[in-house]
Amino acid sequence: MRTTVGVLLDLETYLGIAKGRTGNERLALYNKAGKMHGLRPFYMCLQRVNGKSALGYYYENNAYRLVRRSIPRVTHNRAISLSPYLRKKLKELSQSSIVFNRQNRYDKHRIHQLLYANHSLRKYLPDSIKYSREKLEESMKKYSSLFIKPTNSSIGDGIIKISRQESGGWNLYWMKGKPKLVSKKQVISFIAKKVGKQTYMIQEAIQLATYKERPYDLRVSVQRGGSGQWQVTGMIGKVAASGRHVTNVAKGGKVKRCEQLFESSSFNSAQMKQELQQVSLAIAQQIGVKLPHMADIGLDVGVDRDGRIKLIEVNGRDQRYTFKKAGLETTFYRTYETPMRYAKFLLNQST
Repeated sequence: MRTTVGVLLDLETYLGIAKGRTGNERLALYNKAGKMHGLRPFYMCLQRVNGKSALGYYYENNAYRLVRRSIPRVTHNRAISLSPYLRKKLKELSQSSIVFNRQNRYDKHRIHQLLYANHSLRKYLPDSIKYSREKLEESMKKYSSLFIKPTNSSIGDGIIKISRQESGGWNLYWMKGKPKLVSKKQVISFIAKKVGKQTYMIQEAIQLATYKERPYDLRVSVQRGGSGQWQVTGMIGKVAASGRHVTNVAKGGKVKRCEQLFESSSFNSAQMKQELQQVSLAIAQQIGVKLPHMADIGLDVGVDRDGRIKLIEVNGRDQRYTFKKAGLETTFYRTYETPMRYAKFLLNQST
């Protein structure tokens, strides 16, 4: 007899189950991991949760079957719940189930402050402050290159980069294509217009190490496993597309194995990977202390040209497909298996 574990999906992914179209979510890997660890995934979405029960899918006899059942005791949250209605439904679900990664979209500046509170982590954090016109002017005097980014977006949306030129002008990177050379006044005006009433932050731009003259950073999957402890499940490089100022795969970035990138930068590959693992675990542990229900995160980590590690941002819902794109099938599977192992740990704790 296998124990049921909830997997909470966005409505679109949930509705795609019957058609075999679940986007970037590979439910077959949850099913495989479930079978391996004596668990039975039950796929739900908040819109189909009603009181103490939910209408969801089990996978059995090579097909998905729609059933109504009581809420599982433990649920892995893979849904983004931003509207007041969905937040209310998630709160209701959390009264019947231990939901891990319950809140998985955080204000980027809040995460920065939470990590900055730990003195030993400060050297890994680029300077970051909340955006205001005055703060931007101050930062432009202090730094030659900056990112101005929304505090609540994902996949690189809305990020502006500016770099001071020897001429005194500023290169403005926005969307795709070549940067535009503009005056300081034009930069400030453009950014103010783009920000509007939204919440943005100003972040010191790291002079990232490059691969074939294109900047790269790393995605590190850090998850809680069968012992309840954090572990680094995988690590993959992302190289910016030509003319892009962000490395996101959704914005044309290419995935590359870390070893290949480190060797091209003349870094000691084994040493760099070990240090990245240590830093990533320390960051995850600090997050876990401050946000105890977090258990599955993706860190975007940069390495500068001198080999110094800097955290770019924390993703509360890791898009794990970068590992598949790189052909790392075993790592890709483990990113699904590890949360299942953690779910089993929580089930054992709650009995």
